[in-house]
Amino acid sequence: MQNEDDLRGLAKVMAFMRAISILFVVINIYWFCYQSVKLWGINIGVVDNILLNFQRTTGLFNSIIYTKLFCVIFLALSCLGSTGVKDEKITWRKIIVFLIIGTILFFFNWFFLEMNLPLSARTGFYITTISIGYLCLLVAGLYMSRLLKHNLMEDVFNTENESFLQETRLIENEYSVNIPTRFQYKGKLVHGFINVVNVFRSAMVLGSPGSGKTASFINSYIKQHIEKGFAMYIYDYKFPDLTTLAYNHLLNNHDGYKVKPKFYMINIDDPSKSHRANPIKAEFMTDISDAYESAYTIMLNLNRSWIDKQGDFFTESPIVLLASIIWFLKIYENGKYCTFPHALEFLNKKYADIFTILTAYPELENYLSAFMNAWQGGAMEQLQGQIASAKIPLSRLISPALYWVMTGDDFTMDINNPAEPKILCVGNNPERQSIYSAVLGLYNSRIVKTINKKGRLKSSVIIDELPTIYFKGLDNLIATARSNKVAVCLGFQDFSQLTRDYGDKESKVIQNTVGNVFSGQVVGETAKNLSDRFGKVLQKRQSITINKQDKSTSISTQLDSLIPAAKISNLSQGMFVGSVCDNFGEKIEQKIFHAEVVLDIDKIKREEENYLPIPEIIDFTDEHGNNRMKEQIQLNYEKVKREANEIVVNELDRIANDPALQHLIRT
Repeated sequence: MQNEDDLRGLAKVMAFMRAISILFVVINIYWFCYQSVKLWGINIGVVDNILLNFQRTTGLFNSIIYTKLFCVIFLALSCLGSTGVKDEKITWRKIIVFLIIGTILFFFNWFFLEMNLPLSARTGFYITTISIGYLCLLVAGLYMSRLLKHNLMEDVFNTENESFLQETRLIENEYSVNIPTRFQYKGKLVHGFINVVNVFRSAMVLGSPGSGKTASFINSYIKQHIEKGFAMYIYDYKFPDLTTLAYNHLLNNHDGYKVKPKFYMINIDDPSKSHRANPIKAEFMTDISDAYESAYTIMLNLNRSWIDKQGDFFTESPIVLLASIIWFLKIYENGKYCTFPHALEFLNKKYADIFTILTAYPELENYLSAFMNAWQGGAMEQLQGQIASAKIPLSRLISPALYWVMTGDDFTMDINNPAEPKILCVGNNPERQSIYSAVLGLYNSRIVKTINKKGRLKSSVIIDELPTIYFKGLDNLIATARSNKVAVCLGFQDFSQLTRDYGDKESKVIQNTVGNVFSGQVVGETAKNLSDRFGKVLQKRQSITINKQDKSTSISTQLDSLIPAAKISNLSQGMFVGSVCDNFGEKIEQKIFHAEVVLDIDKIKREEENYLPIPEIIDFTDEHGNNRMKEQIQLNYEKVKREANEIVVNELDRIANDPALQHLIRT
């Protein structure tokens, strides 16, 4: 009841203010159109005396503008307290139009009084314009009082409500990766930066095909880390895209290195553009567990379904057999033949010869116990199944080109050796992914063990399309390599893809230990997980109630997702969301971003047009100009097969001439 009385009182005050405003309009017309008023027979002596006294004491009519200003002031006061029904259709555009028309007609109509027209015409024009102008100002004032100041209904996709201020500073250090962005905030386009100041807490770049993750982040990591003197290992799934970028950027950016780095490539498709390296070199292995890790990496790359079956009999058997062969080659003649091609050839010999030779070495006795029990117990079907589970998948790897690349020794795997830094690019081929991934996984696992040591040069591990290769020890590298200045950047399309190829447990470890997250368009559970990771923020909510008498609007706030899953599912190409880590002394208050990555497309095109092709490593042409690549690779292939045969013959002869070894095998 009290509220109703207050409203009625306020309405009376506003009506009084508006009446005073109208009175000033009438006074203005009466004074400045006095001659016409007299002709119309309107002559009020009392009014004349009052107005003359006002003029003598205040000078109110010295200018035609004074009474108009008082009129507008009282009109504005009357509109401030208006309790009109709010209307979402009223816009500032309408209000401004009425304000402009009203101002022009109300304030700038004095020239009608000075025009060379009959007195009645001048007065008529003046009264008409001042009246229309007043009405327009009144409408503008009433519209302002009925305007929805927070009309969220116009933002149907909630874009403006979900926008937030992001990092606009450029924060650099000797390790950082800084990516320019632009984002919408309060209706304006703001330029900012994604500052990855702590690259050693690892990064993952997600996004569906074509979302721009490689161009926006992977390439930026490669370029900026080369500029800052990082040793680098790059897994180039679509060889030679990243390799060409790294090679050319290194040619133009040696200044960041104290020691000029060397550039190496592994490319099984084209041996002429590949260095040669042995990932299971005898010097790399100090214990039989190292041989087991190598075998584990190969077999799980060939059989991804085994990742979730670790510990099963028929999963472990082929791994153990291959590990035993690798360790045998390591200790045979000081590891002279310890290469993966020699291990493949040895595995394809008669199983009776294989077990006869391997069991002649006491250090392999426990490893081979399951096979020996089956052999000696006459369980030939079981034994053949164990051996076949190793031979069948590994037989796909028998290739002269692969043998050539993996039996050489052009460089060592210590890419972050301060005295001899390297940039190593390992190339895959999507058409032969299932074959090449196994042997390339060997290089990966060896690199991981070699670089994750103290006192080494800062280094970067770039893995694009991570699920295409099984990276043994990746979770451990992410968790422990920060103190050894190893920056890991992983590119893949979706969490479900990672779970499919790495198993649920390892996938979760990778997702939860990576500190810097960048994501383009992803859908489903991945989008929901990312939305949960970015957290919630207070957001406005608007409710409008309409009835016959009134319309009420209420604005409320509630905690809601900062970046909803639906927004992540519909990001445009080049748009990314994510979060970054900071450092002591380099605090980033707003770690989360939702922005468009700014790429200088013209500059990138100019750079690519000037790229030099990756060099030819080995020239297979003879003195007559004939290409002898196939011939030389075939000769190497036959040499490996011949050496494997010689190992078997020599070992069988040695065992045949040594009764003690024969007794050991029998027992």
